[in-house]
Amino acid sequence: MGNVLTIFRREFLSFFATPVAYVFILIFLMLSGVFSFYIGNLYERGQADLLPFFNFHPWLYLFLVPAIAMRSWSEERKSGTIELLMTLPVSIFEIMLGKFLAAWLVLGLSLALTFPLWLTVNYLGSPDNGIIVAAYLGSWLMAGAFLAIGICMSALTKSQVVAFILAVVVCFIFVLSGSSIVLDAFTGWLSPLLLDTLASLSFLTHFESMAKGVIALDDVGYFVIVIGIWLYAGLLAVEQKKAE
Repeated sequence: MGNVLTIFRREFLSFFATPVAYVFILIFLMLSGVFSFYIGNLYERGQADLLPFFNFHPWLYLFLVPAIAMRSWSEERKSGTIELLMTLPVSIFEIMLGKFLAAWLVLGLSLALTFPLWLTVNYLGSPDNGIIVAAYLGSWLMAGAFLAIGICMSALTKSQVVAFILAVVVCFIFVLSGSSIVLDAFTGWLSPLLLDTLASLSFLTHFESMAKGVIALDDVGYFVIVIGIWLYAGLLAVEQKKAE
């Protein structure tokens, strides 16, 4: 655990040693405000909730999270520091976990800094704060799933641009898999069971339930499993590159 904390501290501080974290947080806060107030019509709806804010999170994460994840392994390879990292008395698992937790905390800080929106709806009305807490939890878990995919893609290549594009494509598939557009396209081709399975793979399906205040074990478990699978895939990719 000590090694994980060391890697975590190194990675977390590295985000703030460069403009990466500051730029990410600024863009996230700006886009969240624009989407909530101007596109989501937070005021005009006349309802004291944050649904317009959370509804856009999957689409914000689709591009912003791969942007912060693409440097995790690609930069290590490009700069040559991965060789030094591999000589340290730490396992690849510990490095992977430390990198993930550091970036996930940055995402958590970005979410936490949106608290003025929460204060605003409480000032304007009497929202169900339990639903808002559940939505924040769901958003953070979903961000972790996006991040795990991004880190895995970063482990496959030393090009940050390629890692970003791959992550966006894979994440886009996970976002859209449960949409009516995709499901309607496969209706008649797949059995109802396979259609339900396809829909269950979508980030939207599980996040929308939590955004409405329903914290179900299967939704939480889904995001945890997705995070675990993609981090393990990234670990295998790093080990394969190391063997080469």
